[in-house]
Amino acid sequence: MDLSSNDRPEQASPRRLACTACGSEFSCSLTGACWCSDESFRLPMSTDGDDCLCPACLRKLAEQQAAVSAT
Repeated sequence: MDLSSNDRPEQASPRRLACTACGSEFSCSLTGACWCSDESFRLPMSTDGDDCLCPACLRKLAEQQAAVSAT
C-alpha cells in the first residue's frame, strides 16, 4: 500500500479522546506535532487495545517507570 503524501488529506482534525486511565478528554493530532511528541520520554504503545493517555497520566506513568528502572 502506497501512503505517499499525495494520498493523505492536507490537515486532519485532531482526534478527541478520553484518557484510558482517568477519563479526562484531550486531543491527539496524528498528522502534526501532537503534545506527546514534545515530551522528553517515550513509553511503549499499549498492546491490549487501550488508546492514549492524557498529558497528566502519561507524565505520571513515565515518572513511575523511571522510578522502577532507577531501583
